[in-house]
Amino acid sequence: MAGPARVVVVRSGLEESVHEVDVAVVDAAGTVLASAGDPRRVAYARSCMKPLQAGVSMSIARLDYTDREAAVMCASHNGEPVHVEAVRGILTRGGIPEAALQCPAAYPDLPTLEGTIERLPVYFDCSGKHAGMLAASSAQTGRLESYRGPGHPLQQRVLEAVRGATGLDEIRVGVDGCGVPVHGFPLTAMARIFATLLDPGRLGDELAPWVDRAVAAMRAEPYLVAGRGRIDTAVTEQTQGNVIAKLGAEGMMSAAVRDRGLGMTLKVRDGAGRATAPAIVAVLRALDVLDDADLGALERYARPAVLGGGEPVGELRAHVELDRASDGRSQE
Repeated sequence: MAGPARVVVVRSGLEESVHEVDVAVVDAAGTVLASAGDPRRVAYARSCMKPLQAGVSMSIARLDYTDREAAVMCASHNGEPVHVEAVRGILTRGGIPEAALQCPAAYPDLPTLEGTIERLPVYFDCSGKHAGMLAASSAQTGRLESYRGPGHPLQQRVLEAVRGATGLDEIRVGVDGCGVPVHGFPLTAMARIFATLLDPGRLGDELAPWVDRAVAAMRAEPYLVAGRGRIDTAVTEQTQGNVIAKLGAEGMMSAAVRDRGLGMTLKVRDGAGRATAPAIVAVLRALDVLDDADLGALERYARPAVLGGGEPVGELRAHVELDRASDGRSQE
């Protein structure tokens, strides 16, 4: 078994910190194709789950969402005007008042505006997911006030979809940062979900077309999935939608590679978000998904600068060695 991937922080020529990263790469059947560290480490999926959650919400609401609206349901966005407009579009389409959003209030990711505008839930990075869930809850039961609860029929439907996509019966359920249920299982299972996004027929006839709709929207509108200066948007744009990437909190990141039919997930062991961008670029390069031109275009994410006095004095460097000797077993 290969050791964990490493993201090294170099400041003024000195190795100052090291972040270790576990990696799982699987196909839609759950067979491990490549790994680093512990690919079966159990962790919460965090926002990597959003494409599947969006598919479930759309399958219930059955509204004619635009690509931007469907993509922002899958997003951890910056709260830029284009994101806020799309979230409000979801709410309007579903006849949902903005006051029904139960994600935390936030400022948009525009520091110059802080203190000059009101903090609002619509600016929160998960507001698209919440808007989609509200529209689904309205269509399903009309019970908007309790849509975040694990016992709500919508969240039970999401849990059913998670079981179907992972092939697991036992799923740990916690509370995500935005207040909705979050699901915990091995990294191999999260990678399998992303492989399944490329082959959603495995999820059944009712859900499959809506998951496919979510993926198509992410490919069509990658800026809505994250935004300015974000690795998920940059990777999807640079690969022209061949790689669909999604960041999660606490050092989680997942991706699906369309021309290879594989899914991958990585988890930074200490939860340091600064290590995810260098790690995902290095893993995709190790898998021969990115070429030299891609690496050049993604340089700012592959080797982000370490600053001193506002000037670059070092960088983060990712070191990845994948174990490609598949053990031939599924994640189970």
